[in-house]
Amino acid sequence: MLKESIQALAQTIFSEIVDTRRHLHANPELSFQEYNTSVFVKEKLDALGIAWEEMANTGIVALIKGEQVGDGVIALRADMDALPIKEVEGRTYGSKNIGVMHACGHDVHTSSLLGTAKILASLKNQFAGTVKLIFQPGEEKLPGGASIMIKEGALENPKPQAIIGQHVMPLIDAGKVGFRAGKYMASTDELYVTVKGKGGHGAQPQQNIDPIVITAHIITALQQIVSRVADPKMPTVLSFGKINAEGATNVIPNEVKLEGTFRTFDEEWRKEAHKKMKKMAEGIAESMGGSCDFEVRHGYPYLVNNEALTKEARGYAVEYLGQENVLDLDLWMAGEDFAFYSQVTDACFYRLGTRNEEKGITASVHTPDFDVDEKALSISTGLMAYIALKRLGN
Repeated sequence: MLKESIQALAQTIFSEIVDTRRHLHANPELSFQEYNTSVFVKEKLDALGIAWEEMANTGIVALIKGEQVGDGVIALRADMDALPIKEVEGRTYGSKNIGVMHACGHDVHTSSLLGTAKILASLKNQFAGTVKLIFQPGEEKLPGGASIMIKEGALENPKPQAIIGQHVMPLIDAGKVGFRAGKYMASTDELYVTVKGKGGHGAQPQQNIDPIVITAHIITALQQIVSRVADPKMPTVLSFGKINAEGATNVIPNEVKLEGTFRTFDEEWRKEAHKKMKKMAEGIAESMGGSCDFEVRHGYPYLVNNEALTKEARGYAVEYLGQENVLDLDLWMAGEDFAFYSQVTDACFYRLGTRNEEKGITASVHTPDFDVDEKALSISTGLMAYIALKRLGN
């Protein structure tokens, strides 16, 4: 039986994949700088006799061709980059690159896909079709490694009929996975705003044009884009996380800089909101005697999981793990550059549980104390292999 064969192989390589994950975790590299990681992945593929091609400088595309008759193609994707975060001390496998950390689980994704590759390579005389492995750089940084990989042909020659990705989820217990068909993750745009006025002494506001007061009005007014302009049925988020005003208790600065994010699930509304935010901010600043430069840096589109593919993949997960270990997910306002793939071909992006409260493994991604229960690696490799081969009709 296919399931039993894959489960046995996944158990056999479990300790090796844990070691691979710990090596990657200890040696993280920032977005588009994954040089050593790329070399490491290529060496692992070479050892398995899997042909590969370099893309997007540090990215890798590899092919595993089944020896049975069949021409189906499915792609499996993992991202490789880390974040500019200083990891908590005390871990034997903690980051050796101080200030850089695998705080989003990309070490898990890469090691898992290498494990999946090993399973598939050992079974290639038993399946038909081709599995395309995509090891992608730069998920955490615009323009997103996925967009570059697509431009350079990652989804061509051969062209996959579907692509599958998995991502750690610290809200779900290790041993479980989660799926959602349809729209799943939001588009993500970065906002860079400069509000200009006329600085001076804080005790003489009548001689100044206070950009801090203007900025306060702009921040408050822009929330109307969410509460009064957006369709209540359309999830929309506008948040500013950084404000920089080089003034003092008694010094009004010349300008204030803001940085924020805008997220939603509809491309037309996304474009419209950009225009409305810009017009509103500029109008408020002008009406108060100042000016405003409002820059929108287009980020990732929203991520949509193909309904039929996701239903199918969820069913395979139930077969592999049991109904009790497969969950349904809600909308998630975070962004993912896997969304670029989902705009081009049928895609399914599911969640791998990594939480273990008894071990104290509960921290969110993008935090210094994030970690995973490595029990998740006992299913991450085999499940992806099982979904791929079942999708190919084996």
